[in-house]
Amino acid sequence: MIAVQRLSSDSVQCVTVMVGELLHEIMRVIDLPAFDFEHDPTARRLSTFIADGIYDGFVAFDGEQAVGFATVYQSHSLYGNGAYGTIPELYVRPEHRSRGIGNQLLTTLIANARERGWSMLEVTTPPLPGFDRTLAFYERSGFAITGGRKLKIQLQPMVGG
Repeated sequence: MIAVQRLSSDSVQCVTVMVGELLHEIMRVIDLPAFDFEHDPTARRLSTFIADGIYDGFVAFDGEQAVGFATVYQSHSLYGNGAYGTIPELYVRPEHRSRGIGNQLLTTLIANARERGWSMLEVTTPPLPGFDRTLAFYERSGFAITGGRKLKIQLQPMVGG
């Protein structure tokens, strides 16, 4: 039985490990060193985000083992009619996929977003076609493609993930 719990300081270590797994999976599929991940700085950053109330999310447990997580933060825009949620990470460990865990996490995020009164949730998938299944997952959950691609410019050197 899968239990979904709110992200907390108690789950920082297990979520940080899964963040590393997620980033390494993306880089393996796209064959590019797109992320600079280091466990300890990432764990400190996550702890700070939780303590400051700027990051929220949920962790899925199968018994005592963390098997997936999803995070969200509040964004603002004119096109989004004010406050809305952005999902930066949603991950289920490969050996636990196709069991409905991702859907359970996403359903929990959506309910949380509605409680907050957000106008929408927004997510960017990793590059296609390597992540076609990820895109299909979000589309089955009601997300619609709005066009474009995610672009970024690095303003400071990546230090410690």
